[in-house]
Amino acid sequence: MKKNLKKIIVLAITMAFISITLTSTINAENTSLNKTTIEEDTTIYDLLIITPKEFAKNLQPLVHHKDHMGVKTKLTTLNEIDNQIYWQGRDNAEKIKYYIKNAYDNWGISYVMLVGSFNKVPIRYVYNNEPWPSYPEPCYISDLYYADLYNNESVFQNWDEDNDGIYGEWTVNETGARDKYIDLYPDVYVGRLACRNNFEVKIMVNKIITYETKTYGSEWFKNFVVVAGDTYAQGEYPFNTSGYEGEENTLKAIENMSSFNPIKLWISNGNFTGPKDVISAINKGCGIMAFDGHASPMTWGTHPYNSHEFQYGLKNSHMWKLWNFYKLPVVVAGACHNAQFDVTPLNLFGNFMGSYIHSTWALECWAWKLASKPFGGSIATIANTGLGMSKEDKKSMEGAGDFMDLQFFYVYGNNESDILGECWGKAISRYLDAYPINWDIPDSSEYVYDAKYDLKTVQQWVLLGDPSLKIGGYQS
Repeated sequence: MKKNLKKIIVLAITMAFISITLTSTINAENTSLNKTTIEEDTTIYDLLIITPKEFAKNLQPLVHHKDHMGVKTKLTTLNEIDNQIYWQGRDNAEKIKYYIKNAYDNWGISYVMLVGSFNKVPIRYVYNNEPWPSYPEPCYISDLYYADLYNNESVFQNWDEDNDGIYGEWTVNETGARDKYIDLYPDVYVGRLACRNNFEVKIMVNKIITYETKTYGSEWFKNFVVVAGDTYAQGEYPFNTSGYEGEENTLKAIENMSSFNPIKLWISNGNFTGPKDVISAINKGCGIMAFDGHASPMTWGTHPYNSHEFQYGLKNSHMWKLWNFYKLPVVVAGACHNAQFDVTPLNLFGNFMGSYIHSTWALECWAWKLASKPFGGSIATIANTGLGMSKEDKKSMEGAGDFMDLQFFYVYGNNESDILGECWGKAISRYLDAYPINWDIPDSSEYVYDAKYDLKTVQQWVLLGDPSLKIGGYQS
């Protein structure tokens, strides 16, 4: 009896710990509150940082740095938001969005930095489901939700038109698009530091401050590294895929980055033979880096020419070998799930085989592990939170991730902006201008999935980094 009682107690403690770990901390902070409301503070701010109170102290050096650089910064903790009666918010994510909206209206903010992983700062799942039987993905994370505040008629965008608590709902052959006419254009530029603890907060604060104050004028920054191969082997689709799709996409990126020195890690030229080539290029130093291929939350890779063999480029398990110190690139990864930052070993308990096969049991996703790597890695990573789409997945053979990633290099390479979040946001706007969402397309149309894929392409493209980051740093 005593043994059974002990087992029950241990089990209860374990379940309580798991529950605390998985629950957002927005309601868990019983600390002294700053009672100043947005309306009472008449200061104009550029950057809003939203974070759990546990991270606030270690973020203060970043606030001071940003202010010093002329980026007026406001730090707000989650309990402050929860206690400023954001009555309209039906859940924690919507409360945060209303707070961002009011900060935009009253303070004129341009950038929002969310500091905290999925169980620290709430995420919004979007239910734009997929038709792939081998990889069902009923929903995915979208931080664009926090950036899209209004439509062009100044109507607040809640992404839930039918008010059923299921956001961005679009199911073919059942209901069609139930949450229609979402604006999607970013009103503010949102990035997330998906920190799991204060150790990672300190890493990112140090990396950002050092990058912005030490990078300017460095020769290594002018290196633009691209990594790619043959994304689709011939025969994988019922149409011709005989070329090097990934290499063709990265060549277009290079053409938009004429002031940079291109370093082509391509399978076709023999410069990409495995992880050692990628690690070496990062350690030598580069300012911008692009990957184009296939991935999971734990790895990135591609194919040799016309082959189904998988050639790894960089895994989570390789990243300890990255010792580029403060020669930190901005990375754009065109592939599936590299930025699926809701991964956790606890996923094994819910669906062991599914989690194991799809690598959702990782401690952290590829994109965030790269960004948060101490003494190296990236300064920020832009990638997909879900199943990435390429033009080959669309009936029209246009757009999708190929076009999305390219817009970042167009915006930055053509001097439209050198602020990271603006490059992210303007790239999304350019995509939507080129491929506006057809919300009313009938389920019977052969192009219905084109519309859904265009929607998913912009919604899942997340910035894991500082949205106010000055790419290349400030001139001293």
